[in-house]
Amino acid sequence: MARQLAGGFLYTMKWYIYALYNKETNKIYIGETSNVQRRVSEHNKKLGNHYTAKIKGDWKLIYKEEAEDRTNALIREKQLKSYRGRQFIKQFIPAWRNGSAASC
Repeated sequence: MARQLAGGFLYTMKWYIYALYNKETNKIYIGETSNVQRRVSEHNKKLGNHYTAKIKGDWKLIYKEEAEDRTNALIREKQLKSYRGRQFIKQFIPAWRNGSAASC
């Protein structure tokens, strides 16, 4: 998303699609944001009544990619949440590579 700033400068906001992994519960979370570091911190603070807040253990960033805007980030997020997308994400879980992780 491009925004006009004072002085005529054009600023393009970057969007990211990310995947988190919770080793304690062997769960994957996939989302989109404009600030990955802030979002991971929010997930780990367990605030609110959302999916990651209800699950014990820490969430670790295992994957991220950049999108040109939020619309494309949402499209890619939906792709990664599909069966094939989750299979793709699982390759970034260290334990998954050696076959010791259970099905997510």
